[in-house]
Amino acid sequence: MANLKASIKDLRKTKKRTTFNTRLRDRIKRAVKKFNTFITKKEFDQASKLLPQLNKVLDKAAKENIMKQKTASRKVSRLSKKLNKEKSATDVKTAKKSS
Repeated sequence: MANLKASIKDLRKTKKRTTFNTRLRDRIKRAVKKFNTFITKKEFDQASKLLPQLNKVLDKAAKENIMKQKTASRKVSRLSKKLNKEKSATDVKTAKKSS
């Protein structure tokens, strides 16, 4: 156990920061999982509504140094690319069926 006042304060600060970081990481994981389930269920409207919220969470994580800025940008890019790819694949299938 820490003896000095400053050490005790540092422990409190570390605990507070750790809980904040963990919550933010969990928010990211939950949002990505939700986004992926919407895509697998072919609910593209829901996924496109969730994408801006996901961007916000990832940008906040980058701002708070939970993850690097380029990592957050890459995740956003890949998720939006995945959404567009799945949307277009579904559109092509429905167009072929109607022809």
